[in-house]
Parts: sequence; structure tokens; C-alpha cells
Amino acid sequence: MTDTSTVARPLSPTDVLAPHDAAETSTPIYLLSDTAAAARGVGLDESAWRWLEAHRFTGSARKQILLPGPTGAIGGVVLGLGNGAAGDPSGPSELLIGQLAASLPSGLYHLAEDTPHARLAALAWGLGAYRFRRYKTAPADAAPPRLKIPAGLDHRAIVDQVAAVWAGRDLINTPASDLAPEDLQAAAQRLADEHGAHLDAIVGDELLAKGLRMIHAVGRASPRAPRLIDLRWQKPGGAPDAPTLTLVGKGITFDTGGLDIKSASGMLLMKKDMGGAAAALTLAAMVMSRGLDIRLRLVIAAAENSVSGDAFRPGDVLLSRAGKTVEIGNTDAEGRLVLADALSLADEESPDTMLTFATLTGAARVALGPDLPAFFCDDDAFATALAAEAQAVGDPVWRLPFWPGYERHLDSEVADMNNVYESPFAGAITAALFLRRFVRNAKRFAHFDLYGWRPAARPLGPKGGEPQTARALFSWLTRELSA
Repeated sequence: MTDTSTVARPLSPTDVLAPHDAAETSTPIYLLSDTAAAARGVGLDESAWRWLEAHRFTGSARKQILLPGPTGAIGGVVLGLGNGAAGDPSGPSELLIGQLAASLPSGLYHLAEDTPHARLAALAWGLGAYRFRRYKTAPADAAPPRLKIPAGLDHRAIVDQVAAVWAGRDLINTPASDLAPEDLQAAAQRLADEHGAHLDAIVGDELLAKGLRMIHAVGRASPRAPRLIDLRWQKPGGAPDAPTLTLVGKGITFDTGGLDIKSASGMLLMKKDMGGAAAALTLAAMVMSRGLDIRLRLVIAAAENSVSGDAFRPGDVLLSRAGKTVEIGNTDAEGRLVLADALSLADEESPDTMLTFATLTGAARVALGPDLPAFFCDDDAFATALAAEAQAVGDPVWRLPFWPGYERHLDSEVADMNNVYESPFAGAITAALFLRRFVRNAKRFAHFDLYGWRPAARPLGPKGGEPQTARALFSWLTRELSA
């Protein structure tokens, strides 16, 4: 494990988000759309407007400018919102305030005027302020800028949601040298301890005794034992018949590709192959911190797909927990194998809703790019509601079909099914169909094929890990439970 004893204390969301009643003097932030700029529709005085005109500032999206104060200090900040719907990567333009958290000088700031998306603006500030400094030995140059959250907002609720995302990002950004399957278990245990949840783990050869042979096969080549992590939680005093929600995450802490080994460039980002587990942990943290009245189960299939004399091979046939046999067409399609066993186990309890999260296929990225995770489900009402909620909070998803015509792609001549299809076509759909074969009892099932990574700095965060879909699903859950 890397020695990080010389690294300064990491930032906390409370370091960048101050309560509304913070006593210090704060600097106003003006959010200016291009139409408001044309009509002079925000509370800037005449001297400020002359300053903006002199600098040809028109309210274009992502443009920002500092206003001079009478003493030479910063008198205010203006952020351009464009047409009001230019968020990043989607949603209201107030999400662009995240870029200010990464670019303004130290100090305390506040929104100068009411905005219909004040909560999103505060959340965006927290997300944009994130920095991964675990391995930086030099101290940060200066204290980060802080935002005084608008009146009427729950400071604790915003901080909790930001903290959950930061923790998910930290997991994805941590190199595999410091994040093995046992470290994922430790992260889940910390979450369980914090919220009074119960955690079990099935480790190493014990997986064989529990019928989780595919998880064992994928992880057995590594000296770091594979495992199934199983967390359960219910709101204290919650309804005994509260809806059940099961989250299943792919936790491949590093993916060499196995014997079908990846290229050197293909392995560069494979520390993020546990991004599905990070997204599931992030959503679970949000649910528990807010005390949603559901019965929550979190299942993570954790393994390291390594190369050794004990590695599973192309052409092997594995027996799944569901009793179906799977021929291995490619050892680099290991994520669906570990998820299949985890799904079979979780499905035995017939949850009301079961969701899988995985950095599963390059095909989804080819189709939709890094910003837009694919999701699959057969529940049209859920799919429509989730897509709308995801767009509204700037955590978008895009539905792809469980296309039955491609079931034939999983045919095998020697086993019940193959784990891959030889053609390059419809890879994300074929993988989703493979997973659905292991779900028989859940009343609602959805699968999220995400990238888990932001390729370049944007207003909602720097380059690096991102637990995509967690914010969207949390927003959908809170709305669903309050309906």
C-alpha cells in the first residue's frame, strides 16, 4: 500500500459549502443569461453594466468575469448562463456554477438573487470543487472558495449528497495498488458502520461453497481474493413493508483482460473498472444519509481479473449460481460473469426494484460517448420518469432496448450460453440480454452500462472518476417515495 502519511488533510464538502447564516462577509455571484444581459434583467448597478459592456460580456454560457469593488477588492462575480438550458452535461444552466468553485479566488460567495434552481446551483458548486489529492505531497496553493448556500435549503442534505459523490470519485480514482477487493469491502464496511447497516462478505474459496463459481473463476488468478459484498439497511423505525431496492455493482478493481489480455493503452484506465460498484455505493450512501423509507440491499461482486497459471481460459465452461452453464468466449468479458452470479443471489429475494451498475462494454461508449450512460429496462413508466429526472439534474442516461432478436447472439454449441458474441455489432445490448437471463423474480429490473470517468475537466468536476447515474436515481427515488 502506498504511504500517504505526508499528504495534507483532504478537503471535505463542508470546506466549500457554508450554511446560509455564515457570519462572514460574502461576495455576490450574478447569474446572467444572454436574454437577461440584453434586457439588463439582473440586479447589477449601472457601473457594473458599463464594466460588462466594456469587456463585451454578453451572458454567453460558461463565460465569467470579476467585477471591481470600490476598494479594489472583488465586488462581485458574473457567470454567463447562455440560454438557460446549457448545463453540463445536461440540465439547467445553474449547474455551470460548478466551474466557479474551481476557478475563483479564496473567499466566501453567495448567489446575489433567487434562482429557480438554487439547490442544483449549490450542489454543482460542491461537485465542481472536488479535487483528488491523495497522492499530492505539496499542499494546495490556497484555501478553496466557499459558497454560502441560499436561504431555505437544507445545508446538511446538500453536503451529504456531495460527500457521497466525492467518496465515489475517490474510489474510482484510487489506483489498484491501493484498491483491491478487500479495500472495496472496507469501504462498504465504513458506510455500513456510519449508517447502522449490516454487512456480510463471502470471500475466496467460500464462493465455491455458495455456488458463486463465476465470481471465483474471474478472481482466482489474483493473490487478492475475490468476494461478494452484501450490505443490508432499513431506515430505523421504517415501515416493515417498505419497498425493497437492491443495487448490484461490478467491482473489478483492475482488469487486465485475463488471458485475452488487453493492450497497454487498453489497461491505462482499468482502475476504473469498479466504477459500477462505486456508483452503487454512492447511491446507497445518499439513500441512507437521507433516511429514505426503503429496504435497501447492496451487492458488490469484487474481483481482480489477473493473469496467472490459475487464470480461467477461453473455452472453459463455468457453472453459474443459477444452474446455467456459460462457455467463455472471451476472458475480457468478465464483468457480466461476476454480475450474473450476484444477480442470481439477489434475485432470490424477489426485490421490488433491482438495478445493476457496471462499466460493462466499450460498445455503449461507441454508441453514446462518455457522458451518456446506457440503460436497459422493460418498465416504460420507470424509464420515462428516470430519463426526465436525469436530464433535470444534469446526470443524464439514455435508454437502449433489450432487443429479443439478439438473444441468438449468446448461443453456444457446448453450453447453455456463451458470454460474448463474435460480431462487433450490438455489444451493449448483447451484454444486457446476458444479464437479464439471471433475473427471474425481481418485479422491476434495470441495467446501467456506464463509463465511470470524466475525460476532461467540466463544470461539474475535474477529469477523473465519476459515479454516473447515482444522482439521477436518487432524485427519482425521492420523488417516487414522496408521490
